[in-house]
Amino acid sequence: MRVVKPAVYILASKRNGTLYIGVTGDLAARVSIHQQDLEDGFTKRYGVHMLVHYEQFDTMPDAIAREKQLKKFRRADKLALIESGNPQWHDLTSEVQAWRS
Repeated sequence: MRVVKPAVYILASKRNGTLYIGVTGDLAARVSIHQQDLEDGFTKRYGVHMLVHYEQFDTMPDAIAREKQLKKFRRADKLALIESGNPQWHDLTSEVQAWRS
């Protein structure tokens, strides 16, 4: 049985490209939806499909609070956050898709 935790995540169109911040109860499933363009919206319109940062939380209210905090960050701070944990801007999708097993 896989354990699913609430998470806040950042998707990018490319290194230093367009960013999207979201929150979800199932990161692997949500990233898959974004990457397959299954919903109309910002990520589909701007080709924002690369998972570059995520943080997991024990509760959804904690994840939502962090999402709101990140959305208030200046762009430079968002870029610094991404680069602190993922300096090469690797797509982390395979890391979270492994959780689906």
